[in-house]
Amino acid sequence: MEAKFFYAAIALATLVGALINFSPINPIKTLFWSAVVNGVAAVPVMAIMMLMTANRKAMGEFTIKGPLRVIGWAATIAMGGAVIEMALTPFN
Repeated sequence: MEAKFFYAAIALATLVGALINFSPINPIKTLFWSAVVNGVAAVPVMAIMMLMTANRKAMGEFTIKGPLRVIGWAATIAMGGAVIEMALTPFN
C-alpha cells in the first residue's frame, strides 16, 4: 500500500512539473528562490542536528566529539554568516 502512495506522489509531482512548463513562471528564477529558501532553512536544521549529535541521551555512544564537532559548528556558523550577508546585500 505504501508503494502506491509513493508512486502516486511521484506521478503528481511530475504532472505539476509538466504543467508549470506551460505557465508563465520563470524556471530559472524559481530555482534561484528555492535555493535561497533552502539555504536559509538549512541554518536552524544544522544547529539542531549539531545539538542532537552531541547529546548523549539521544545518540548514546555515537555522539560526535573533537574535530568533527568543531567542523560541524564552523559549517553552521559559516552558513549562518552567508545567510546574514545575503540579507544585507541588495538584489539587483
